[in-house]
Amino acid sequence: MKITLSVIKADIGSIGGHIAPSKELLQTVRGHIAMHGSRLLKDHYISYTGDDIAIVMSHDRGVGDRDVHKLAWDAFVSGTETAKSQGLYGAGQDLLKDAFSGNVHGMGPAVAEMEFVERPNEPFLFFAADKTDPGAYNLPLYLAFADPMNTAGLILAPNMSSGFRFVIMDVNFTKGDRVIELNTPEDLYDIAALLRDPERYVVESVWSRADGDQAASVSTSRLHNIAGKYTGKDDPVMLVRVQKNFPATGEILAPYSIGPYVAGCMRGSHQMPLMPVPLNSGISYFDGPPVVSCAAFAMRNGKFTEALDAFAHPFWNTVRDNVSRKAIDMRRQGFFGAAMLPMTELEYTGIMDKLGKLEEKFKVRG
Repeated sequence: MKITLSVIKADIGSIGGHIAPSKELLQTVRGHIAMHGSRLLKDHYISYTGDDIAIVMSHDRGVGDRDVHKLAWDAFVSGTETAKSQGLYGAGQDLLKDAFSGNVHGMGPAVAEMEFVERPNEPFLFFAADKTDPGAYNLPLYLAFADPMNTAGLILAPNMSSGFRFVIMDVNFTKGDRVIELNTPEDLYDIAALLRDPERYVVESVWSRADGDQAASVSTSRLHNIAGKYTGKDDPVMLVRVQKNFPATGEILAPYSIGPYVAGCMRGSHQMPLMPVPLNSGISYFDGPPVVSCAAFAMRNGKFTEALDAFAHPFWNTVRDNVSRKAIDMRRQGFFGAAMLPMTELEYTGIMDKLGKLEEKFKVRG
């Protein structure tokens, strides 16, 4: 049976700044999907991470379906009205266009989708990150799908020994989708050379070379490219199928124990460690740190089991403690050097205007 998984996510309002959506806002979005989604969807799941609301949907209408995308868009528009009525901060922040135009790509919300023939048992993971950009998934995906030091299945499982195909997008290119396809293991160094620059090169999808099936799909939208100015970090979502021809669930989750430094946090302008958090967690320290949640599902005929919280296990408490220490240490460095992003990522602040005025005051000694 061919199934499409779609996740569409947006920040449409939050309590107390950038902390979390209100219960009434969540209920508005959930109510809209429940009322209008029955004829389109086989199942759905709605949660929040930080101040972002994500709608995970299963259906048989294929990737980029107009009606499915409009369902999510209308749910976010309806939620925005609730956010405005409550005076929530950033109401409708990620809805960057006035009218729906076929699908939500290029309109602000983040989208990750994949279509595949459903296996007899179909486990998959749904990741949502807040206060960071799509490149935050680069390292975890590289380690999970390309590094046998992390993923024992690459050398133990015969159906994974063929490797994986990475589709990597140049997200700085705005005239279209500029992508490159590279294979593991032979293109391993080339993949590493690109993924080390997560502000420009982002993994869009990963595919099994054993059978051609898609393993992962990542939202790649850069909001500042759409709006022409800084409107908030991109807060990416990701779908990952696991087991059999794909890495095991534990191999996909393991890289998040590193707490790698990623772009984001306060005003989207800093480098901070990525913290794995339980489902439906808000934001706190310095508008961060950047967080990622993971809901695990099994699926049969497009119907979801209940979501299991992959990062709620006691093991991750130690990781969170370590990430907290890393975050505090980095914040001690303030504005200096690696603690802030490169100038090209600082459109939010007036620093470029300040530097422009200072430039006029420089003199060349004779």
